Amino acid sequence: MSQHPESALLTDLTGRHVLVTGAASGIGAACVASFAAAGARVTAVDLDEGGLASLVGGLPDLSVETRAVDLADLDGLSDLPTDVDVLVNNAGVQHVSPVHEFPVERFDLIHRLMLQSPFRLIRTALPHMYAQGWGRVINISSVHGLRASAYKSAYVSAKHGLEGLSKVVALEGAAHGVTSNCLNPAYVRTPLVEKQVADQARTHGIAEEEVLEQVMLGPVAIKRLVEVDEVAAMALFLCSPAATSITGSSLPVDGGWTAH
Repeated sequence: MSQHPESALLTDLTGRHVLVTGAASGIGAACVASFAAAGARVTAVDLDEGGLASLVGGLPDLSVETRAVDLADLDGLSDLPTDVDVLVNNAGVQHVSPVHEFPVERFDLIHRLMLQSPFRLIRTALPHMYAQGWGRVINISSVHGLRASAYKSAYVSAKHGLEGLSKVVALEGAAHGVTSNCLNPAYVRTPLVEKQVADQARTHGIAEEEVLEQVMLGPVAIKRLVEVDEVAAMALFLCSPAATSITGSSLPVDGGWTAH
């Protein structure tokens, strides 16, 4: 991951405060690097304290503060900063299982982390954004916010809910200079995706080496995983002057999945 992505040079976020959840790895870490390189002060939030330390160690010259927080503990969110100009809701987990076998407690956890937590963070950030007449809510959704796949009832329903929440925020925030959008990547080369391979093989009844070709790349036209820097660049673009009129949108970064 580049410390100073080229896309950061196109957007000056000096003086802005960005909060990124799920920041210790994957898309979140790429967003932290991109926003910090664009001049923002970034608060990186994740349950993985060691991962956050490694992230900051790789960005020695940039303004990044870390907060080790369990985002599924909704009451604990009140300790996070409220003076947020750009909120990137990225944290997520996955569980692959048929609906009739899906653990209820796992379903509840995924919805707390991926829908209720973003709602609370948005609710907390909006007064500051409204007061200054500018704000950006960027929800890292998924192609599964626009399409469904078998065995992912919790993830798909949480992402669909996030899509609806994002649109409501867009409508309410428009008069206050606040935009709200979703980014919808297909399978991204992240630890979250890598951890799915065994479960996908088990539920689909195929070998692990077949999961990438048949399951992850089967629906896409461009036969490769999305890279984290591609998603981070899109998130940064949504904070640029060129994106001022983009709100209430779901922007696929999906290699043509939704073209079907």
